[in-house]
Amino acid sequence: MSEGGPALNAESIFDEDDEGGSTSGVIRIASVAALGGLLFGYDSAVINGAVDAVQVRFGIAAGTLGFAVASALLGAAAGAMTAGRLADRWGRIRVMQVAAVLFLISALGTGFSPDVWVLVLFRIVGGVAIGVASVIAPAYIAETSPARIRGRLGSLQQLAIVLGIFLSLLVDYLFVALVPQRTIDASEAGTDADNLAAATRLATEKGIPGPGLGATAEHVRTFLAEHGGKAAAYQPHAVLQLGPLEAWQWMFLAMAVPALVYGLLTFTIPESPRFLISQHRIPEARKVLEKLLGEKNLEVTIDRIRHSLKSETKPKWSDLRRPGKGGVYPVVWIGLALSVFQQAVGINVIFYYSNILWQAVGFKESQSFQISVFTSIVNVLVTIVAISLVDRIGRRPLLLIGSSGMFVSLGTMAVCFALAKVVDDKPVLEGATGPIALVAANLFVIFFGVSWGPVVWVLLGEMFPNRFRAAALSVAAAGQWAANWAITVSFPPLKDISLGLAYGIYTAFAFASFWFVYKFVYETKGKTLEEMDELAGLAPVDE
Repeated sequence: MSEGGPALNAESIFDEDDEGGSTSGVIRIASVAALGGLLFGYDSAVINGAVDAVQVRFGIAAGTLGFAVASALLGAAAGAMTAGRLADRWGRIRVMQVAAVLFLISALGTGFSPDVWVLVLFRIVGGVAIGVASVIAPAYIAETSPARIRGRLGSLQQLAIVLGIFLSLLVDYLFVALVPQRTIDASEAGTDADNLAAATRLATEKGIPGPGLGATAEHVRTFLAEHGGKAAAYQPHAVLQLGPLEAWQWMFLAMAVPALVYGLLTFTIPESPRFLISQHRIPEARKVLEKLLGEKNLEVTIDRIRHSLKSETKPKWSDLRRPGKGGVYPVVWIGLALSVFQQAVGINVIFYYSNILWQAVGFKESQSFQISVFTSIVNVLVTIVAISLVDRIGRRPLLLIGSSGMFVSLGTMAVCFALAKVVDDKPVLEGATGPIALVAANLFVIFFGVSWGPVVWVLLGEMFPNRFRAAALSVAAAGQWAANWAITVSFPPLKDISLGLAYGIYTAFAFASFWFVYKFVYETKGKTLEEMDELAGLAPVDE
């Protein structure tokens, strides 16, 4: 999850000690902008509930499934790379509206996909919207936020993302719950009828009551599992009919509602004063500044923004190289590494694949959906806590705490999965290992949500010096999407090899992230964007 683009050269319209004219107004504006993050989260995680159904419906292998899930990240990378230029040309609000339209198109296209490659196409369209949203909201918020609450308002984007994840998983669960429990008729053919026949034979052999006619498919499968029988492959609930469509289709189509709401609300917030001044629309900028600042320092603020815009140059890759010394500025490598570590610990495995993850170790389908919803609620709560802490405790301490907790919790999951008993070629968590793995998974989400989730968003928006912020953020965004892609594509094949191996890899990345932050990351709490030059070890630019 990255940002890159206009935020890059974005600076707050407020002086360091300026409280602004209306804090509530600033919060409302930031909240509307952050709705793009809610759609970001929804579009990213909705595949979780549908992934099993998509694999069954289209008959695809694990590698193709991983590509279908990760395809949105291709679009996200493209959206993140182009959003900055579009925002500087069209304005921040217009680009938000473009993102809303793309989210709407993605919702309709994925919901009505006739095959997996059409699904991939519209996942990519949604990914473009994700990339645009990941850029434009932090940029807009940074340009309209007082320094004293910039960290908290910047964290609104991450809060919106996790709310979107929660909403998508809740919608997935509700649509699956609405699917009628299908009873099995002895005269029908197919997998469920075969399972019923197998259960009846098993009950006769053991001299125990069987499930009987009219039993649900899940009841039959549970009976077979409990009494040593072997169930045939099953159809997940999400692939079953719910009205005129299958349940998984409704999951995608539901995104159309928040997409419309987001698009409409963008008409209620003002354009960025910084963009208006860059376009020489001074009277409009003055009106917006008056709403945000009151009558205070309007002309001084306009002059400061004008001066800042005059000193800006078009971002170039060469800006990242140190003059005379050669090589890239160290702060660029720091930002890139933070972006990669945020994804490499495997957080998106939880939110993209948790349903099939928990089913893979013996939990029922309905239980897996419930676990996913509960985990997303935990994620929302800890993100709210993080927003209150990021400007109090600081960025660096939160990252160190998060890395430590993730290392322990991921390591615990790796051990549990490695020790799982194999039944019918599938690992099954027995005894205490099941509850321990569940607790560890939620502790992982807690430690990530209170640290690396929101804090990396804040750091990427403020750690780079003004003179090359755009180019550096492009590098960080590219690294973030690349790491996300690698983790997302690789999980299905890794799961088939060994879940213990997969989580062992994520544990190693968590350990490496602690070492990296301890050695290289500096604190930015309470610093103005202009002070980042000094923190990064750059000499001031002569005026």
